[in-house]
Amino acid sequence: MPIATRAYAHVRLTVTDIERSRAFYDDVFGLPVAFELLADADDATREQLSFLYGGVIYQLGDSLLGLRPVGADGFVDDRTGLDHVSFAVSSKDEIDAAATMLDDRGIEHGGVKDIGAGYILEFRDPDNIALELFTPKV
Repeated sequence: MPIATRAYAHVRLTVTDIERSRAFYDDVFGLPVAFELLADADDATREQLSFLYGGVIYQLGDSLLGLRPVGADGFVDDRTGLDHVSFAVSSKDEIDAAATMLDDRGIEHGGVKDIGAGYILEFRDPDNIALELFTPKV
């Protein structure tokens, strides 16, 4: 019998520079922080949050999105592992507004695309990780 799953619990992305990545994800997505280790944390708190590995975890609806700093190895599309992360939005109007927001911030993107079943907007984070916004057609 297969494992019965109902949703993703979390996704954690590895990044090269946690401060740069946090600035990007904070600015672009504005997600609330679920877990982070504050600089003045006591030893017990540091132990309890050791699973963060110096990163941060955001609340994304009922799921979590984490960033974890690692070495200087960059993201490569054609290597086994992550291809991209797609975020659901509620409407094409939200995708159009996101394209304008990315333009205003000088963040390159592929423009809003009609893929038949819905609309997507593709762009990349500071480590070149492929990100996408998606909304189905209604």
